[in-house]
Amino acid sequence: MTKIKGNCVLITGGASGIGRIMGRMALEKGARCLVIWDINEENIASTIKEYNKIGKAIGYKVDVSDSKKVAEVAEMTKKECGNVDILINCAGIVANNNTFDKQSTSDIERTMKINSIAPMVIARQFLPGMIERNHGHICNIASAAGMISNPRMSVYAASKWAVIGWSDSVRIELKQMKSKVRFTTIAPYFINTGMFDGVKSRIFPILKPEPTSRKIINGIEKNRNFMGIPFGYHFIRFCQAILPTSIFDYIFGEVVGIFHAMDHFTGRQKKQE
Repeated sequence: MTKIKGNCVLITGGASGIGRIMGRMALEKGARCLVIWDINEENIASTIKEYNKIGKAIGYKVDVSDSKKVAEVAEMTKKECGNVDILINCAGIVANNNTFDKQSTSDIERTMKINSIAPMVIARQFLPGMIERNHGHICNIASAAGMISNPRMSVYAASKWAVIGWSDSVRIELKQMKSKVRFTTIAPYFINTGMFDGVKSRIFPILKPEPTSRKIINGIEKNRNFMGIPFGYHFIRFCQAILPTSIFDYIFGEVVGIFHAMDHFTGRQKKQE
């Protein structure tokens, strides 16, 4: 079991969406300190102001796609907050719903940097210390899109496939090292935070932020290795494994509608900086 009480929790993308909610939950569970990394200064300020009424909360503005800035802020975090015991890599973006031939190089690079490379770079800043202390937990928020291919989100899907492969591989490395440091990979369906506004879903309801955040926190506490949310999404993967591709594509892609979920995607209307 991973205890949140008395530990320092760092959440990237922690000033909005499920990152913000999980931060509140961590403080409610007695976290020694909540550290928020986010790119939006206004959101950081409002979150810190509200959460300091619950416990100790500190925020830093950081563009996680900038590896040098990540290293600088990581050192600041260690000096001002002490050891980070629990890291939740939650920051992420989805650029658009264009088909791949219409994706710009800049959108591809930024998506991969934020969604795939940043979690690795950030984890690298804190994992060695966790291994040395034989104590710590890193949770990486991937996506159900990292398990099932989906048109109009090819780059996003690729970025999340990368997170799943990397995160679960490190979990196994730690297990082979007989380390008590834990890795948890989360692959949620679409969550109603504004990031996926316009998405349509026929088979599964769009996830609600509050209960989804609670499931993730519970998963961390229970040292879950991998969580697909909802659990029923694993059934689709099972069907993908046993059905011919053409039949799977027709049933789940066309009839169930998975392949059309992004057709009317708009995303957040107000760009956050």
